Order: sequence, then C-alpha cells, then structure tokens
Amino acid sequence: MIKKVFVRLLFVFTISTLTLVAQKVETSNEIKTMEKESVFMLTDSLSSIKLLADKLEIKKLIQKQKVSREERLEQEIKVIEKLENLEAPAEDIYGADSWVQTVNPMKDSSLIPNTYEIDLKGFVAPIKYYRTTSNYGWRRRGHRMHHGVDLKLYTGEPVRAVFDGKVRVKHNSGRRGYGKYYIIRHTNGLETVYGHLSKHIVKAGQIVKAGDIIGLGGNTGRSTGSHLHFEARFCGIAINPQMLFDFAEGTPNMDTYTFRKYSRSSHYARKTKKTSQSRDGHCQIYKVRRGDCLTKIAAQYHTTVQRLCQANHLSKRSILKIGDKLLIQ
Repeated sequence: MIKKVFVRLLFVFTISTLTLVAQKVETSNEIKTMEKESVFMLTDSLSSIKLLADKLEIKKLIQKQKVSREERLEQEIKVIEKLENLEAPAEDIYGADSWVQTVNPMKDSSLIPNTYEIDLKGFVAPIKYYRTTSNYGWRRRGHRMHHGVDLKLYTGEPVRAVFDGKVRVKHNSGRRGYGKYYIIRHTNGLETVYGHLSKHIVKAGQIVKAGDIIGLGGNTGRSTGSHLHFEARFCGIAINPQMLFDFAEGTPNMDTYTFRKYSRSSHYARKTKKTSQSRDGHCQIYKVRRGDCLTKIAAQYHTTVQRLCQANHLSKRSILKIGDKLLIQ
C-alpha cells in the first residue's frame, strides 16, 4: 500500500516537473520569439531611418547641384553680358550711331544724362612712372583750355588702356593737336584720350582690357617734349583726370564718381587769376594725416570748409580718417 502511494506521488511530481519544464521552454520560446520580433522591428526602424537619411542626403545633393547649376548659369550670363558690353560699351548712353571720328561724339547735348554714376574700380595707370609736366586747366600762354594732364614719359615707353573698353578713334593729326592718338570708350561710360604717341599698336574697333598696351609714348603733334597727354571725358565733356585718379599710386581717388551735367566747376577749370592754390583751376589730392580736421586743411589750402565739403560730398560734422583722400579745388 505504501509502495503504491509513493509511486503515485513520484508520478505526480514527475508530471509537475515535466509541466514546469514545458512551461519554461514555452516561455523561453516566447521570449526568443519576442526578441526576434524586437530585433526585426529595430532593424526595420533603422532601415527606415537610414532610408530617410538617404532621402534627405539625396535631396540636399539635388539642391546643391541645382544651386551650382544656377551659379554657373548666372556666371555664364555675366560673361556674355560683359562681352556684349565690350562689343558696344555704354551704348545706352551714347547710342549706336556715336562711333564717329570726332573727339566729342554727342551730336545732341540734350541726350547727356543730368547725373550718372561712373564706376572707377579696375583702373590701371596708363604709364609705369608718374610725373606731371602740365596740369588740367587754363593755360596762361595762349589763354586756352588744357583738357587733360601731361604725364612725363620717354619715347617708346608703353602706354596702357586704363579700363576695359573698345577703341573708338585711332588717328594721326600730323604736326597739329594730339599727333598720333587714341580715344577709347569704356564700359563705365568714360572715354579716355591718349595723345602724342610715337606708334599705334591696337586698331580702331578693337576690344582692349585694362592694362593692355595700346601704343608707345612719343612727341608727335603739338608737343614740345616727349610726354603722354591724357584726358578723361564723359559724353564729350572733359573731367579733370587728377580729380578721378591718383597716377602716382595707380589707383582711383574714389570707387564711384558722380557726374553732374550742370555742375560746370566739376568738369571745367575756371578762367580766373591765380589767387590761391584752390582757385587756380587745378585739382589737388590731399591725404589726411593725424590731427587733421576740415578747418585746418581749408586754412592750409586757402579755401573754405564749405568748398571742401561740396567737393568731397561731406558734411561739416564728418569725421576724417587717417589716409582718406580729399579733393582740393
């Protein structure tokens, strides 16, 4: 009897143990299945994130390529416009029928704009070394107007174009006037004259770049010694070159010059007796030094603060910086 009871208990215990083991195995399988599902879900999530990142990267790449194409296209358009402008520089100002052989190409003065901003950046000095032999203004001998500035050079010395442009006039007036000379029209609206050359190098209608050698210096025409006669004109109106350019340093005196049609003192020197440095019809450039002020500079050059302000577009309260260039008229 006891033996039977023991056998039954052993059987029940064995069955319970097997049941527990089976449950554990089942639980373990469920856990493994969950882990696998979790791994699959995580893998899917990572794949989705990677796919999203790839899409964003592709989108950025496409956008970058688009911007690059637009920049290249814009650059190409600028190059084409620049070439077209060099083919017919400042045509919107002068007109298509202004490619004449006269110094003043404007037949109708009413077409000259009242004001115009002339970009002076990109200036290159016409000769390597600088020494003025005659300034812009009225000359005592003969009481005639000298529309340019004479720069000392030696016969055969290279003469360069000061801006990009196109040769409008190539001429030789013999023993009179400019002798062998050029007139070049530039893309900024200016025209420059190069007189008394010994040799022409470029042709009429030829496109030149700033710094290109256009001719050789000489003593032709109405000249008493080897030099370059240089003029700056806008629509035929002469502008004092020393007001625009610092020939000694080979730089412009300002980035932009405002042409005003009805401001004659801005373009022509006055025909008056020489009473002071500021009223002799010549233009001087003064570099501001430490301790300078408008009152001090005006007194030094026998002019007024008002004239200094008008010539340099300043107010009486303007603060001067060391190295600034002031126009003294």
